[in-house]
Amino acid sequence: MKLVLVESPAKIKSLSRYLGAPYTVMATYGHVRDLPSKTGSVDPEKDFHMTFERIDKNKKHLLEIERAAAKADKLILATDPDREGEAISWHVVEHLKSKKKLPALERITFNSITKKAVLDALKTPRKIDANLVDAYLARLSLDYLVGFTLSPVLWRKLPGCRSAGRVQSVALRLLCERESAIEAFKPQEYWTIKGAFKTGKHTFDSTLYSLDGKKLEKFSLPSEKDAKAAQKKADATPYTLAKVEKKRVSRHPAAPFMTSTLQQEASRKLGFSAVQTMRAAQKLYEGVEGVLDGSGLITYMRTDSTTMADEAIQGARKAIQTLYGKDHVADKVRVYSRKARNAQEAHEAIRPTSFETTPKELLGKIDSDLQKVYELVWRRAIASQMASALFDQVTFTLEHPQKQATFRVSGRTCVFKGFLEAYLEGKDAEDKDEQEDSNALPALEEGTKLDLKKLTPHQHFTEPPPRYSEASLIKKMEEAGIGRPSTYARILQVLKERSYVLLHKKQLIPKEKGRVVSSFLVHFFNRYVEESFTATLEESLDAISRGDTAWKKVLQDFWKPFKEETDRVFEVKTVDVLKAVEEDLKAHLFKNETNTCPTCKKGELHLRIGKFGPFLGCNRYPDCNHMLSLEKADPDQKDDSPEEASLQLPKVLGDDPNLGETISVRRGPYGFYLQWGEGKKPKRISLSKLFSPATITLKEAIKLGRLPIKLGAHPETGEEMIGNIGRFGPYVHHMGKFTSIKDINLLLEEKIHDIVEIMQQKKQRRPKKK
Repeated sequence: MKLVLVESPAKIKSLSRYLGAPYTVMATYGHVRDLPSKTGSVDPEKDFHMTFERIDKNKKHLLEIERAAAKADKLILATDPDREGEAISWHVVEHLKSKKKLPALERITFNSITKKAVLDALKTPRKIDANLVDAYLARLSLDYLVGFTLSPVLWRKLPGCRSAGRVQSVALRLLCERESAIEAFKPQEYWTIKGAFKTGKHTFDSTLYSLDGKKLEKFSLPSEKDAKAAQKKADATPYTLAKVEKKRVSRHPAAPFMTSTLQQEASRKLGFSAVQTMRAAQKLYEGVEGVLDGSGLITYMRTDSTTMADEAIQGARKAIQTLYGKDHVADKVRVYSRKARNAQEAHEAIRPTSFETTPKELLGKIDSDLQKVYELVWRRAIASQMASALFDQVTFTLEHPQKQATFRVSGRTCVFKGFLEAYLEGKDAEDKDEQEDSNALPALEEGTKLDLKKLTPHQHFTEPPPRYSEASLIKKMEEAGIGRPSTYARILQVLKERSYVLLHKKQLIPKEKGRVVSSFLVHFFNRYVEESFTATLEESLDAISRGDTAWKKVLQDFWKPFKEETDRVFEVKTVDVLKAVEEDLKAHLFKNETNTCPTCKKGELHLRIGKFGPFLGCNRYPDCNHMLSLEKADPDQKDDSPEEASLQLPKVLGDDPNLGETISVRRGPYGFYLQWGEGKKPKRISLSKLFSPATITLKEAIKLGRLPIKLGAHPETGEEMIGNIGRFGPYVHHMGKFTSIKDINLLLEEKIHDIVEIMQQKKQRRPKKK
């Protein structure tokens, strides 16, 4: 018996059908061993000895593999063709060695789950690539050492901040620096002048290009006064068409997808997160039951390569001729080359396993997300072998009668769509500064006279750099050599899970906690969160995978200075850490205004960290309890109304005759609230969703001050009912159960009959216990 091991159980059925007897196909269900999540799993004092343990959820699968291996004549390792796949195979072998159940070994890889690919792979087995395993061990060790050394410092110095990672911290820094740049941005005014020209039946607009023989730059007209003066100089008629420039321009298709570009384009075109994209691509790679006999629909989706196999290129060109016509096939085979940073991931580009399977054929047969990603992959890959698009571009230069001004306008028309019939690449916000002018211009000859019908000055302001989207951040990380394409999805996911970043309207926005963490890391661990340092470390890991560097030497070079730096920071007092972070974020925290406490008018607001995140607190605490949360829980939550924003806090409502204390409206980390008196533990009641802090009256506040209210005995049970307000609003407590009461006035006015009726209705809706 020959035992074949794959990672995913989704591949078992297809491979079993391709191979038949005497092959038995089993799945590892991903990794079977990992480093325990505790101190000492990597021991630098023992030459970076690593202690692995079996992953709990996969123990039963590993036990089944053990039993099958004991009966097998040969073990064929067919895990994925990347570093992680190599590592999984190595872990299985190491485990079976320890159990003395290791049969003869072969390692095979295939880039697509098709019968031909799998059978071809069986003909060319190899050994486990030790260099790839070493690169995996080095990366795993580095990430572990950074996480388990840096995170305790973070917990101690910034309570409530969960973790810092080797690559995620650099990505977080990029996001925070962009946010700071946006906040610091000061718009600059500039003007342009449009002219409306007419000759015969033809009219078109043109932009003022030069004045008094000098070309106008972006800020040549910085004010309305300058624009008006330029308008006056340019205002004359008729203008002469002094120059007509014509040229044929080509636009070429983009390369087929690799991991990073697929994630970017799915984000731009589909609005998919990197995780969502990779999940769909994984399923397409493994195949969908009932579709093409369960064969994989696309090639392996973790790759740095833009190259397609020769047979795929020929298949694409044949499909182009059939679907779009012979003239749409590129004259020569298009070859896309890219120097991969990590050779072990330089496989084939992401493409359909068969170009004959069009997206239309899969409609209704696969899930919507899979259909969208497949269509993206199919169109991008087929467009890569299509003819270039052709445009006729025309530029007019219009001259003032006294030659003291010129206008220019360009337009172009598509004369052959070529690859654009199949695919048009998306763009990020920062790539859209120059919009292409696709307006066709009339056919006019040089020397034509044109009437200037109207001159219109237009005011503009420069705009801040856009926030990163998932697509543009991945693009930036790839260009800087930070992380690897196979890790981008997880990096973004971790930043969101740690509440360091939120994704809102396709923009990645650093949260206050994330900004504080990033500031701390930049201030105290700057070297380790620099793009250049992280990129250099990635190059070292790549060198390991090529066999050019010993993996433990890379760890040794990293570990000693990093440990010394961590030990030094551990001795810094928390108050000094907060001072440094506050100074760095001063403009953001105080919006360039005074930090005087708005409550006591005597103290100063300073940065504090609590378990719910960063906040500003008065330094006269406990004499002054003013706190202001910096975190906005929901990006869609409404800002304060004009009345709320203009409130002078604390707002004194008057005295409560029942409690003998002065009632005031205040604001804390979680919104507006009422406070009775100024004691160390004053009575407080949240105003959230109950009353407007701007309009609440003393009478209403006094009623709230009676909470919790004893409403009396329930008419049926005779047990007491207590009314109060909790985190989810007003409620009644009766016999150990809580019933939500939406209308607070029912409690305040003690409308017992209505309350009992609500309780009875909700009791009847509750499912009976079986």
